[in-house]
Amino acid sequence: MKIVHVASELFPYMKTGGLADAVGALAASLADSGHQVAAFLPGYRAALEHRDAAGAERILRLKIEMGNEYLSGEVRSFSPRPNLRVYLICREEYFDRRMPYGNGERDFEDNADRFIFFCKAVVESLRIGDFGADIVHCHDWQAALLPVLLRETERRHGVTLALKTMFTIHNIAYQGVFPAKTFFRTNLPDELNQIDGIEYYSQINLMKGGILFADRVTTVSPRYAREIQTPEFGCGLDGVVQTRADDLVGLLNGVDTAVWNPATDALLPARYSAQNMAGKKLCRAELLKRCGLASEFKGPIFGVVARLAAQKGIDFVVANRDFFLGHDVRLVVLGAGERRLEDDVQALAREAGGRVYFSPRLDEAMSHLIEAGADYFIMPSVFEPCGLNQMYSQVYGTLPIVSRVGGLADTVVDVDSDPANGTGLMCEPNAESLRDALQRALRLFADPRRYEAAQQRGMARDFSWKVAAGAYERLYLESL
Repeated sequence: MKIVHVASELFPYMKTGGLADAVGALAASLADSGHQVAAFLPGYRAALEHRDAAGAERILRLKIEMGNEYLSGEVRSFSPRPNLRVYLICREEYFDRRMPYGNGERDFEDNADRFIFFCKAVVESLRIGDFGADIVHCHDWQAALLPVLLRETERRHGVTLALKTMFTIHNIAYQGVFPAKTFFRTNLPDELNQIDGIEYYSQINLMKGGILFADRVTTVSPRYAREIQTPEFGCGLDGVVQTRADDLVGLLNGVDTAVWNPATDALLPARYSAQNMAGKKLCRAELLKRCGLASEFKGPIFGVVARLAAQKGIDFVVANRDFFLGHDVRLVVLGAGERRLEDDVQALAREAGGRVYFSPRLDEAMSHLIEAGADYFIMPSVFEPCGLNQMYSQVYGTLPIVSRVGGLADTVVDVDSDPANGTGLMCEPNAESLRDALQRALRLFADPRRYEAAQQRGMARDFSWKVAAGAYERLYLESL
């Protein structure tokens, strides 16, 4: 099949979270299976400076209609592996920035124009470049306008640009909601600025467009597909999602085993496997050293790698300061985000005096070391469409402590509820339930036989993208 992926992030060229990992791994897996895969990404500075893009060719110059003006852009292309070609939509004014969505304090004010331009530029590239796509697969709100723009362009020019379109909701909490006047920049027919189109409470909602106009809608776990049809998790779009219930399917993301595999991970000080765990002890020692924690410590190490946002349940971790201060445990937190949460974790680290380490940044190498060197990985999300770290944890022999929501509930089995199959600990998304899970973690750690059995069960699970990509492959064929 000829498959086109369109996303605002793609590992290893731009990453702020799981979206980049998921799209990058899915595209690579499909290419390795013999499909012809194209991936469109904004031409961020980091992407253009990546070594893979060193020989990127300028293949198209674009003139894109935006309201009552035309804006120029260009497309650069390179191929990082057989059957996969990456296309960068370049316009310096919009994309020559270090971060994709904002400066860390607030979103960029021109995000609506940036991603409307991006979607239009992809459609124009498909038209001029004569891709003949079987599937155009769009991801999250930044690419959500593409299905309706593509069909409108086909109607206008009398061509077929894609046999089927697919839209994946990676996180329904981020929808691309902008002022009503922004609709003018889409150049879409006025009838689409209605309740049956992308109008949303006197504004426009780009994600709504993807949900309504793609041929198939997917999300990143079976449980999340059910959750987003409810007011509790639908973030105001539950009614819209319900209208597409027959075309909605939840497919779990996978683990890119070329990147996340303790037996081959070049970012670790030592490699290890389920058959020989000696390297994990060395990773633990290096983690303690890197964090300035006493190397002779023998108790459990709890790790957190997360965007510091309310969604990730960081408040629940901080609310359990008495646990981390009152027990002989260590806590390592890696992540940046909301200033309030950064300040709260920093205050806990100061108060703990050598028991809690906090690094407020994104650090790929450190995230691998935490997954390998910790004994438990804490992920008490309020909601979690799929989540990847809980899968990485099991692959690395680190037991996840997760809340019973979304993809977390689909991928972790509680060791106390199901002793024969358990691979981690589960809680409800609140501080009190997390405290209970942390206490249970202490008891489990004190029983090496039970702890190691859960470790081995987690490492034996197959979360690879070979499985996940196969599910998408079957869905593509079914759609066609």
